Amino acid sequence: MPNEKSARAQQSSPEQSDPSERPRPAHEVRLGRVKAAIWGNDSEHGVRYSVSVCRVYKDQQGKWRTTESFGRDDLLTLAKALDRAHSWICDATQNADVPI
Repeated sequence: MPNEKSARAQQSSPEQSDPSERPRPAHEVRLGRVKAAIWGNDSEHGVRYSVSVCRVYKDQQGKWRTTESFGRDDLLTLAKALDRAHSWICDATQNADVPI
């Protein structure tokens, strides 16, 4: 599976690669402008999950962009997205032999 840094780099620069070739997250939580992407990473102990978060916005030219910066009004939504991501990971690993 993709590592977190390369996945984030590809998310922030969508024009650099064909969207069909980009790695896809195992799951995605979207609440308004906040997005939490859950990535599955193979390890010697099974799949480990990591989460990357971003805020989606339109720039002055009307193109969709992402940022890892959040304002005061985004923080509760971010917390809810992270809570849902945590719940998804717990559900995904509940029956697996993966230590948390």
